[in-house]
Amino acid sequence: MPNLNCPLSRSLWEAIESRRRCTGESLSHIVQNLLAAGLALDHHTLFQVSTSGALVEGVYQGCVSVADLKRHGDFGLGTFEGLDGEMMLLDGHCYQARSDGSVREAPDSVLTPFAVVTRFQADRTVPLEAVAGWSDLAQQLDGLRTSNNLFYGLKLAGSFDWLKLRTACRTEPGVDLVTATAHQAEFEFEAIAGTLVGFWTPDYARTLNVPGYHLHFISHDRRHGGHLLNLRSGPLQLQLALESDFHLALPETPAFLQADLTQDPSQALALSDSSGR
Repeated sequence: MPNLNCPLSRSLWEAIESRRRCTGESLSHIVQNLLAAGLALDHHTLFQVSTSGALVEGVYQGCVSVADLKRHGDFGLGTFEGLDGEMMLLDGHCYQARSDGSVREAPDSVLTPFAVVTRFQADRTVPLEAVAGWSDLAQQLDGLRTSNNLFYGLKLAGSFDWLKLRTACRTEPGVDLVTATAHQAEFEFEAIAGTLVGFWTPDYARTLNVPGYHLHFISHDRRHGGHLLNLRSGPLQLQLALESDFHLALPETPAFLQADLTQDPSQALALSDSSGR
């Protein structure tokens, strides 16, 4: 990736430093976002690899590399080839949480069968005083969304009193998602600081993506992560980004081309998503 080295005025530097302290974003992430906005590059665009329906049917063969994924966004979630754990893309870094509890920064060469990413630019920042559980979080977020017909990017940062996470276990191709997640690894953490990354998807898009809220967690020390099942927390900072442009990249792998994608996957997705909640 090219590097930019140039002098800045003191007032501009102080403004960037102030934003970094307030948001916790890296300097490079702030500068890239500001440059993209100034140059009118695409924001508020979701780039998705494959469909949730294919994932439900056990299409786990990777088709897009992490390097290619990063060209389309700096924020998002997904999984890895063979359903080998959970993906968290934050500030341009892609992390892989595995079923043994380990977390690593995924190499650019690793492939994904399903992922959703965007160049995150918050439209609104809202403090949440406390969250009593998954249902309470969903209810609070519902009250902040202005439409049920557009996608939303969601970033929640802070210290969590309790988290329950899952990570998918590596699975043979063709094993359906409900069966695969029945053997998922689950982890619970107390007093842990980190960030939830994810999306809200309209119900009409349920054959393409996970309808409703889909969130993954990565700890501030990058040692723990996974798919969110439940939580309790005190104050959190929520950043909301309205996503009004949707790009879908469909695999051309034999498994995808031959899969039966005529069924509505929403019930299977709900079952696999709520397992252990």
